[in-house]
Amino acid sequence: MSPSRAPTDVEAYLHAHIPISASMEVRVRNCARDGVVLEAPLDANVNHRATVFGGSAAAVAILSAWTWFHWALLDEALQCRVVIQRNQMDYELPIEADFTAHCEGIPEADWAKLIRTLKRHGKARASLHAWLEQGGRKVARFNGDYVAVILPVS
Repeated sequence: MSPSRAPTDVEAYLHAHIPISASMEVRVRNCARDGVVLEAPLDANVNHRATVFGGSAAAVAILSAWTWFHWALLDEALQCRVVIQRNQMDYELPIEADFTAHCEGIPEADWAKLIRTLKRHGKARASLHAWLEQGGRKVARFNGDYVAVILPVS
C-alpha cells in the first residue's frame, strides 16, 4: 500500500460505496500499508443501554479490515471484489463513548504469498484481525476471513 492515503478520499469512497458507513458516521483517521484506523461516534451507533450497539461495533471492525485489504490490493494494481466470508467478534467491555477500529493488515511474507495466489488463481483468502478501542482501552477483538476475486478487465 502506498505510504498513506488521504483519509478524506478513503472516507468519501466508503460513504459512496458502502452507504452504511455514512449512516454510522464512520470517519477515516488513517489508511496506510501499516494499518487502517476508523472512528465512529456513540450517538450514531447507540443502543437501548446507552452503549454502542453490537452490530455497529462489528460493522466498523469488519469495515476496518475490508478497507485495509481493498486499498492494499489497489496499490498492487489489482482490481478485485473483496467480500467477507467469515467473522468472529469478541466483546470485552461495553463501549460507552466514541470508539476506533484498528486493522494492521497482514505481514509482508503472508502478503507476498497472497498476491502470488491471487495472480495465479484469480482469487485468494486473507485472515485479518482488528480491535476496537474506546478511551485508549481495547474493548473488542475481531477476526475475519476475506476473499478477493480479480475483476475481469472490461
